[in-house]
Amino acid sequence: QVQLVESGGGLVQAGGSLRLSCAASGSIFSLTTMAWYRQAPGKQRELVARITRSGSANYAEFVQGRFTISRDNAKNTVYLQMNSLKPEDTAVYYCYVSSSIGEVYWGQGTQVTVSS
Repeated sequence: QVQLVESGGGLVQAGGSLRLSCAASGSIFSLTTMAWYRQAPGKQRELVARITRSGSANYAEFVQGRFTISRDNAKNTVYLQMNSLKPEDTAVYYCYVSSSIGEVYWGQGTQVTVSS
């Protein structure tokens, strides 16, 4: 089993920044893709950004140029630096990891609230 511990969410004013972290621990095989998703009230969960083990990253169009995903493979940790936050970024943000043997794990979620 793999445990994911997320941190860094909170309340911020529009234009502000937050940094999310997600640390994986437990019986970890080689982690491949690590990602962040988000889910706003009444909406479906959507991909925000993902990053491969080699560091190749992809972003949703709505965060391009504002968010940066990174990872530390030695620490099994993925980060999401969020700048220029907007009220529409308000959501619960979930960490996602997959392993080389096909396992998939989700974090419990961390609330991000952006006030106008």
